[in-house]
Amino acid sequence: MPTDVVMPQMGESIFEGTITKWLKKAGDAVAKDEPLFEISTDKVDAEIPSPVAGILSEIKVAEGATVGINTVVAVVMESGAPVSAPAAAATLAPPQVAGGTEVVMPQMGESIFEGTITKWLKKVGDTVHKDEPLFEISTDKVDAEIPSPVEGVLSEIKVAEGATVQINTVVAVIGGTTCGGASGAVGASAPAPAASAPATPAVPPQAELAPPQVAGRRLRSSPLVRRIAKENNLDLAQVAGTGSDGRITKEDILRHLSASGPGSTAPAATLAPPQAAKAQSAPPQVTAGQVVPLTKMRAIIAQRMVESMQISPHVHTVYKVDMTRIVRIRQREKAKYEQRNGVKLTYMPFIAAAVVEALGKFPIINASLIDGAIHYHANINLGIAVALPWGLIVPVVKQAEERSFLGLARSIADLAERARTKKLLPDEVAGNTFTLTNSGIFGDLFSTPIINQPDSAILAISSLNKEAVVLTDDEGNDTIAIRSMQHFCLGFDHRTIDGADACRFMAEFKKTLEHWDKEIG
Repeated sequence: MPTDVVMPQMGESIFEGTITKWLKKAGDAVAKDEPLFEISTDKVDAEIPSPVAGILSEIKVAEGATVGINTVVAVVMESGAPVSAPAAAATLAPPQVAGGTEVVMPQMGESIFEGTITKWLKKVGDTVHKDEPLFEISTDKVDAEIPSPVEGVLSEIKVAEGATVQINTVVAVIGGTTCGGASGAVGASAPAPAASAPATPAVPPQAELAPPQVAGRRLRSSPLVRRIAKENNLDLAQVAGTGSDGRITKEDILRHLSASGPGSTAPAATLAPPQAAKAQSAPPQVTAGQVVPLTKMRAIIAQRMVESMQISPHVHTVYKVDMTRIVRIRQREKAKYEQRNGVKLTYMPFIAAAVVEALGKFPIINASLIDGAIHYHANINLGIAVALPWGLIVPVVKQAEERSFLGLARSIADLAERARTKKLLPDEVAGNTFTLTNSGIFGDLFSTPIINQPDSAILAISSLNKEAVVLTDDEGNDTIAIRSMQHFCLGFDHRTIDGADACRFMAEFKKTLEHWDKEIG
């Protein structure tokens, strides 16, 4: 019976994909869930498995073609009996365990298909409690601590720090014993191959880290990796892959290039997974002249910033706001506010509330330009940039227009705390419609921020300082007074927002803060 193979939807905002490589040819036998072809989208590169076992009878879309989701790209003639996967694939299955609980790489969102283990928080032989943090991971959306699914003893670590593996890969075992008695090889001694690699006896580190031998097998890599290799005249056979089944990841090739430059082979020691993990899990301790590869988070930030500058023609307008009234309210209320509500009274909820009020009156500032049309968002989802020792993350306060002042204060404090402790979920860093970034905590005068796509605007908050200000009364008399003043800079997309609308928004925002009359709870 023929079964159509379609271009899958790899996320709710992805509507097409490019077939970059067929891994089988017409006439080949394929097993169910065996990789059939590779695709590339604007969010992710992935291998797509066969939905059934059988014979690949027809390929309808050639390599390099881009088609919409649900387009039929191939036909598999389903066989009556299951088709066995190649012997090599069979050896890639995780080792069987007796009486133990397997810990897998979790899926941290519907568009996330792999993660990097940046740090093991326990070692082999340690006792772990259910829900106790076991290891840290980094994905293209979020960094997170992953809890233990059960209570017991960590008997085996299968994936070394720094390795990138696909979701549902077994990374550790709690309790039980492993077949062959190799339990604990990774956690107890030198880095071992990733969980998807065949089980082998322990070998010296130099042998493990040698460039992969390519005779008789296909190098696994994404289109992006192959493009980077081509641009740098680099033979991918010289790059050690830390991904699933030896897949060469973007981090692998960038680490290689940083260590050895284009077209050369890096010393084996520079490619060790633990060294990569140190660069990803903590701010690197560097010295002058040192070359440090980008962490996963740093690389994503770099990509997003370049994309934003290419997408949006940025314009900035700066307003100085007299925050004296806000300062006095906060000074008067902060002690009893925290005692009453269990959250500190900072300046951020005042600013967020003023932003929400102004966005309600000028919805164009809360809109996005998508596919040639302006989308006026039904809700105000405030992104709040949080600076971390290892980078920057933007958790989102959803439906901010429905929250009270106290609700905003609690949400902002909660998201910031969980960002710093790696407790955020992927959907908590998505869906923003307007972003706040507070560089004032570092003492700057004002900043000109880059828009957080797909927003049309971002507001930079600068330092709060006392200044001598000229005040004019109703009769035109001038006096000089000491006031608490603060700069706010709105960066906006000039494709959708005119300067007049930006200034009207900022004038409303300024008026709300300078004449604050709202309940704070």
